[in-house]
This record gives sequence, C-alpha cells and structure tokens, in this order.
Amino acid sequence: MKKIFSILSIVALSLTVTSCADTFEEIDTNPNSTENPLPTGLFNSANKEYMDYTRDGWVSARMILPWVQYSAQRIYTEEDRYQYRLSTDVQLWTRSYYVATDYKKIIDLNTNPATKDQMKVYGSNENQIAAARIMLSYVFLNMVDSFGDVPYWSYGNKDADFQALNVNDQVQPKFASQMKIYTDILKELKESAEMINGSANSRVFSEGDQIFGTTAKLKKFANSLRLRVATRVKGVVPGAEAHITDAIASGVMTSNDDTVGITYGNTNLTASPFWLTYVSRSDFSISKTFVELLKGQRGNFGEDPRIFKYAAPTSVKVGNIRNQTMTEATNVDEIVGMPYGVTSQMSASQAPTASFFGKDVLKLDYTEIFMEYAEVEFLLAEANGWSQSHYEKGVRASMERWGIDAAKINSFVASLPAASPASVGGQKYVALFMQPHEAWAEYRRTGYPNTLLLPGQTGELNVPTATGQTTYVFTPLIAGLTDVPKRIFYPTTVQNLNGANYQAAVQSIGGDKMDTPLIWDKN
Repeated sequence: MKKIFSILSIVALSLTVTSCADTFEEIDTNPNSTENPLPTGLFNSANKEYMDYTRDGWVSARMILPWVQYSAQRIYTEEDRYQYRLSTDVQLWTRSYYVATDYKKIIDLNTNPATKDQMKVYGSNENQIAAARIMLSYVFLNMVDSFGDVPYWSYGNKDADFQALNVNDQVQPKFASQMKIYTDILKELKESAEMINGSANSRVFSEGDQIFGTTAKLKKFANSLRLRVATRVKGVVPGAEAHITDAIASGVMTSNDDTVGITYGNTNLTASPFWLTYVSRSDFSISKTFVELLKGQRGNFGEDPRIFKYAAPTSVKVGNIRNQTMTEATNVDEIVGMPYGVTSQMSASQAPTASFFGKDVLKLDYTEIFMEYAEVEFLLAEANGWSQSHYEKGVRASMERWGIDAAKINSFVASLPAASPASVGGQKYVALFMQPHEAWAEYRRTGYPNTLLLPGQTGELNVPTATGQTTYVFTPLIAGLTDVPKRIFYPTTVQNLNGANYQAAVQSIGGDKMDTPLIWDKN
C-alpha cells in the first residue's frame, strides 16, 4: 500500500530514521500490497509497529524508561541526564503519524461508499471504525502528553485546526491546542465506545484481531482509556469530571483478562523490541532508585515480591539474556540497581555490579501493555476519594499479573499503608513498570512517586571509584531542569519544514523547552 502523508507529520522518517532508501516514496511503497489492504492486517500491523518503535531501545530505553527511573544506562548516561539524541523524538513523532495514517485508512475503507460493503466481510463497519478511532485516541494521547500542541485529526470533529492526516487539503498542518485535543479525545472515546455493536462475545474483526478479540473487551478498553484521560485533565478541561463518572458507569476493566497488550513471538525475528536491544549490546540495567523502592529502602511499602520478577540477580550476564538461561533471585541481596544519572566516567566502575531486568521481562515473547486492569483500579481509588478497597485491588491485580504467590500477595497487601495520594501514586508507579509513558505522565501530574533521585540530589555509588568517591550529585545536562523533564522538544525536521506553524505552537505552549509544563502538569 502506498501511504501518502502530511509532509510535516512524517517526512522526518525519510530524513532521519530510515537511511536505507533513497526517496520517501520508495520507503513507503510495498510492491506486494494492494490499494485496499485487509483492515485486520492494517490494524494488527499498526498496533505492532507502534509498540515496536515506542517500547524499543530508543524512545523507551534511552529516553522515557530512564527518566522515570525504571532503568539506568550502563554506558551512555548522558541520556539519563536528559540529553537525549534528537533522532529519538523524531522516531516517536514519525512513527506515531505512520500508524495514525493506517488507523485512518481503516476508517476510510469502512466509510467510502466504494469499499464499505467489501469491508463487511472482515467485521461490521461500525466496529472497525470504532476500533480505529480508539487506537487513534491512544496514539494522539501519547503525542500530546509528550510534546504539547501537535497536529491532530479527528473522525467526528471537523474543527479547522485539526489538519493532520488530511493530505489532500493540508501539507503543512496547524498544531492543535492541548485543550482542543484532550477535549476531542474524550469525545472520541465516548462516541466510539457507544458505536460498538454486537453481543458481549461478538468479534471486533471477523478473524485475526490480535489485541481485542471481543467487542466487550474493546468497549472496556475505550472506557478505561477515557477514565485515564479524564483523570489526567480533570480541573483543567471542562467536562472531564463528567467523563470520569460516565466512563465508570459505561463499564471499565474488571479483571486481568481485560488487560490489553501485544504478545511477541518466541523467535529472534518476532521477539519483543526491548529484548532485541540485548542481541548485540547490553546497555540497560534496572535502576538503583527503583530497586531500593522495591527493597523497602525508599518509600514506606516494605519489601515487594515483584522485585524478583522485575530484576535479575547480579550473577545473570548478557549471555544468559541472549540464550534465555536467566535465573530468578531468591534473596533481595542478589539484586543491585545501577546508580541513576552518574557521569559516563563513573559508569564503567558501576555497571559490572548492577542487575539487568528480570527474566520475566527480558524474554522473546514478552507482552507489551497498552493498558492494564491494575491501573484502572488505581484510577477508581482516586475517583472514589482514595478508596482503600480499589487501591488494594490494584496492587493485587498487578501482583497476580506477574505471577506472585498468593500468600505473598496477601501478606504484602495486608501491610500496605492507608490509601492516600502518595501511597496510591507510589503503588501505581510500581504497577506501571515497563509502561514508561504513562508513568512519566502520572509523575508530572501528581508528583508521585516521591522516591526518584532529582537534579541536585546526592546518590550513592555501588562501589567506590578509582579515586575513592562513594557518592555523586545528579546533575542534568539540560539547563533549567530541576525535576524530571516536562515534555520533549519538537523534532528539528518539523521546525525546519513547517516553520510558521511550529512557531505558533511554541508561542502557544510557552516555549519549546523541556521544562515547559503541559496544561495539566500541576506538580
């Protein structure tokens, strides 16, 4: 299929991310495809491509994962100190618009009078459109959460500012305001959930759908995602509180069976994107601050049994990851995190002492999560005045998803501190492990967890340096940052090729800087 994109939305891919083709048209033309591809294939491909390029060794592992201190780099620690490579934000930007165009293609095929009847063999037109609208909302949510104002497209709103993906009308799209985007995403999720038809066990697509299957699961995902968005923007976007109430009443996730994710294949060709980062390198360890939280040395939760799933013993080497002979620690003393945000000069002495991620993470057939049931329970805890019951259900759901023994779950839950913004936020952070984009957004919104090592604070090394140094000060490499970054720079390609609209967006958000807060960032 030849995909034609809005030039400023995706041209950066041809300039930066993919260097093996000479022209954009060659990059984006598959000689074996048809003008009207199967919608199920488009849907599955878009879902996987989004995970492939946002949970990989760049956007995730070298930017968002370390920023929320789930990980710490063993070599290129400048990126942990917020000096990320600008090609990384280009990848997030371009790949997001890539998959958005595929979702829109599904909508076009199911609304165009010339093709909509043909599409019915793959599932009802309404359900296919609803699924595409919901996933568009997911992608655009992460875009606006990351950058602020961005080019945006809506199925149900013809606002003149929504110019992304409209390639026949606009090749230099405006950047829609955050207020308009969040407002429309809430509307899109509500409307798309309501347009889903069929019994609870009916299929979204007639066959082949790899993430939802039933219309009931799709609807729960839409309502749960709306609950996430409405919670994020409550008190800022008018009507958000009503969306919280309506999303819950409309039916959100109720068990781990409702969790939505992509399970990768058990071969090198089909393996999870994060595992593939270890095929030729070994750059990423579990962060010391996160390990200390799980050990009970930070915060007030005590020792968390998920530590054995999340982190490997220090005896595990990169060869064990590659040949899948990893073992699980039996004592927390076998697990040591990599000091976060050290200088590159210090990293060489610290890396040999640090644990890699656990064998339940570093495996070929790992499941990358779009949204999980545990998060919904934490959202419900907040919506219900910091409900102890929902808070405990969230912790329990997370531990059950990771296969923790029931007795250990019961013991940990019984010892939890009372539900509060700090305790719910801290446990939500632990449960969102390996979902760094959402953890980053929640930290910016709430300030939790309050256990991160922040700029200017002193951290402890695992072993003394050659000069006998045992501590260090976390010093970011981006001027003005006194906390975790609040947003990502706009890609330089967009700045160069859509200058007028870029400048308007910069003025709108308050500056193209990493410390410019988004409209809901009150932390």
